[in-house]
Amino acid sequence: MHFAELFLIGVGLSMDAFAVSICKGLSVHALKPKHALLAGLYFGGFQFLMPVIGWLLGYRFEAMIQSVDHWIAFGLLSLIGGNMIKESFDSEDELSDDFGVKTMALLAVATSIDALAVGVTFAFLEVKILPAAGLIGVTTFLLSAAGICIGHVFGMRYKAKAERLGGAILILMGLKILLEHLGYIHF
Repeated sequence: MHFAELFLIGVGLSMDAFAVSICKGLSVHALKPKHALLAGLYFGGFQFLMPVIGWLLGYRFEAMIQSVDHWIAFGLLSLIGGNMIKESFDSEDELSDDFGVKTMALLAVATSIDALAVGVTFAFLEVKILPAAGLIGVTTFLLSAAGICIGHVFGMRYKAKAERLGGAILILMGLKILLEHLGYIHF
């Protein structure tokens, strides 16, 4: 996988964390640099860790399902992307200014479950996991930290659009993987 493809996957995966960061930024009355740093560390850290765990699981079972790995990658990325788009239409947004360990860890796990599934697909595609997970983690760190600031300034206006964009990116990447493996496109 090329850097640009991994970067797009990183952006797509970070959209949930970005949207949550916007909400957290909206809830903060007095924005401090530590708010952006905490969001970046939690969300970026978990977005790094989850693909690694998924990759380890996928690598273990790679030989059994290698003949259908491109279908699995397409299915997982499409499912994750479609779910992100669906969730972008939900209007249930809870705003909390709590940046405690329990709250942030739960939010980080919730927003990085999809990265676990992507890690599984990375094993099937023989992606070097540490650089890929590092890029996803750094991308998420930066977008989450920015999301806190954007949320504080602009509020909820862009949350749904960010989730829809992230979902669309993941679906398109899944489709690209499928079409490449089926021989319809070559990059």
